Amino acid sequence: MIRLLLPLFATLMVALPSLAAAQTSAQAQPPLLQGFAPAFRSDRIIVETRGSGPDIVFIPGLGSTGAAWRSTADRLDDRYRVHLVTLRGFGSTDIGANASGGLAGPAAAEIERFIREQRLQKPALIGHSLGGQIALRVAADLGDRVGRVMVVDSAPFFPALVDSRVTAREVEPLARLGYQALMLFGDQALKSQVSALGGDLGLAGDMVFDGLGLQGGDRRVLAQGLYEALTVDLRRRLREITAPVTVVYGWTPDANSPRNRLEGLYRYGFSDLRRPARFVRIEGADHQVMIDQPDRFQAAVRTFLG
Repeated sequence: MIRLLLPLFATLMVALPSLAAAQTSAQAQPPLLQGFAPAFRSDRIIVETRGSGPDIVFIPGLGSTGAAWRSTADRLDDRYRVHLVTLRGFGSTDIGANASGGLAGPAAAEIERFIREQRLQKPALIGHSLGGQIALRVAADLGDRVGRVMVVDSAPFFPALVDSRVTAREVEPLARLGYQALMLFGDQALKSQVSALGGDLGLAGDMVFDGLGLQGGDRRVLAQGLYEALTVDLRRRLREITAPVTVVYGWTPDANSPRNRLEGLYRYGFSDLRRPARFVRIEGADHQVMIDQPDRFQAAVRTFLG
């Protein structure tokens, strides 16, 4: 893992793109957040609710807002009450309390508060990438108050998708360099440098960096999210999850692609769950599974919801 990541940061330190071009405005709110009156207020997250029926909480990945789940939610809100979460600072939302401190942990705590205060009954949690890790945190914390969990192209420890032996301590210096580089360059500039490395970063790079810039955001939360995605290891917390877990991921029949071998890596990464996870591969999808293959993903969600 360290050998694979070193060229990234060497490249980043040499190339110094324009800071101004990389910055994202944080003044307006994204279209998803307009026209709704939120029933829950938080300085860490924004939650928009619509529909009626059993509850589903959607959590987006790094650099995404609740809008990433719009097409999925649109096909469910006639039968379910859907709650679309946005972490403040992603997209063009105001950063709020996410300007400092941790990101995923406080977001998970606020989602848990939302579930308690809104009296959600065993909600289903669906999280993509970093949002999948947040969903795992919530499920571990709340136990049987969560009905079921779906993680989409996410892992309890992303670097293990490159090398199962690597530790968070080993990755931390490189993650810190990534944090500093993103603060200097911005998400779009960082992505342009990562793309030059192609597949050398493996699946962990695909999952972490492909989320950057989808809707962008304040570089402070993007940098913190990147750092946490590379260093947080939730594998020891999997035993605390009592809800059934479904793992959905993009797959290709091309034997030369790392995605062809993803299920084995996932089975190992989620092996500490109390009950075996259900694994669903979606052919033709990369990291943004719900956007790359919306119909196939929707079918997986229907099965997941029962």
